[in-house]
Amino acid sequence: MTVSGILKSKGGNVVTIAPSATLADAVKLLAEHHIGAVVVVDENGGVEGILSERDVVRLLGERGVAVLSTPLPMVMTRAVVTCTPDEVMPVIMERMTRGRFRHVPVVSDNKLVGIISIGDVVKHRVEEMERESEALRGYIMSA
Repeated sequence: MTVSGILKSKGGNVVTIAPSATLADAVKLLAEHHIGAVVVVDENGGVEGILSERDVVRLLGERGVAVLSTPLPMVMTRAVVTCTPDEVMPVIMERMTRGRFRHVPVVSDNKLVGIISIGDVVKHRVEEMERESEALRGYIMSA
């Protein structure tokens, strides 16, 4: 299955934030939407960065609560690993595992079109295994 297939089932809505926001603004957004990461986008929908819950915890641990007033560009991850809608899930799974991150923004024509989380990847893999198991059961029963 491709990334576009996952986006079709889950939708392409992504919670985003402007680079002019502060870390406190991003934390509020994460809490309001019950999400693990927020994508920082420019006015044209281009990905400028990403901030995850892990980033927030690390920053608070290193710098204390004063870090909350910091502008996002100073604390976000700028080297964002992205994917395209036509990439296949095994490639995305390997990229997430190797990079040790749980969210991959999906980009097409330099614009954010969705996001894939580790939860989406696991759900896809479980559904795939269930289909394979059912096909094997059917094959065995017909033999």
